[in-house]
Amino acid sequence: MSGPAGLVIRAVTDDADLEVLAGIVNATSPEDPTTLDEIHWGDATYPGSTHFLAEVDGRAVGGATVGRIYMYPPEYPASWGFIGVLPEARRRGIGERLLRDISEAARAAGKTGLHIACNDARPAGIEFLVHRGFTELERSKSAKLDLAGRSVPIVETPPGIELTTLAARPDLVEGVHAVALEAFDDIPGGDEPMAVGDLAEFRARDVDRATIPKDGFFVALPGSATRAYHDMTAVLRAFRGRGIASALKLATIAWAIEHGLAVLETGNDEANAPMRALNARLGYEPMPDEIAMRGPLFDGMMTR
Repeated sequence: MSGPAGLVIRAVTDDADLEVLAGIVNATSPEDPTTLDEIHWGDATYPGSTHFLAEVDGRAVGGATVGRIYMYPPEYPASWGFIGVLPEARRRGIGERLLRDISEAARAAGKTGLHIACNDARPAGIEFLVHRGFTELERSKSAKLDLAGRSVPIVETPPGIELTTLAARPDLVEGVHAVALEAFDDIPGGDEPMAVGDLAEFRARDVDRATIPKDGFFVALPGSATRAYHDMTAVLRAFRGRGIASALKLATIAWAIEHGLAVLETGNDEANAPMRALNARLGYEPMPDEIAMRGPLFDGMMTR
């Protein structure tokens, strides 16, 4: 059995342990931080996730989570996984033990594979998965826009188009869902289109989360008061090419500046050239790529 002497890996559910897990996530994946509230939201919205802590002599040095991939339907054959080990505890077999445990949980849920997010800034994590049968599934070109000293942009909309927010017009949520039903099919990446879900699931995932302010609908705030993620921008096919996406993005940038944010971050699949070009024109600068790795459930026999 791999791992150092004194290693204990256990499933956790109480808030104290989940707070520890959140700290490990934030320390090992700072580009995608979480909070206890976010973990509770995920567990309530998509039941069935399992969380693990790895402890050596009673001290938490790693953590892992496995559960449904939010953007795919429940019957999708793979589970989403996260593995994080603190730097001082790496290369001792702890990550491999966590991979084995989340694989067992996924197998018990009837799944046959795992998707795990990595970042180009940490090649050791990618190498760890490659050595255990994982391959790159999709690559998101991340970018950031520094807002310090930037003036609030003037937002000009095409003729006949009015910009508003869900705070001002909550009645438009069904229309937003209808746009997503069409637009999500056109987003490159992955091995199948992202699933919008019915209106209830769409609202739970993309509208009613505490981290998505209704007056800045396209901005999600992942645990930071100065940094935000500029999320989905979608336009119906019949209205594309008229500057609507640019107006929406500029409105989001204006909202972020007016609310005192310092940085906006975003990401698009490598194949999504039009949106990446728009981000570049708006001043977004490249960051390390986000990479989704896909691999088999691990049984301890695949290291090479």
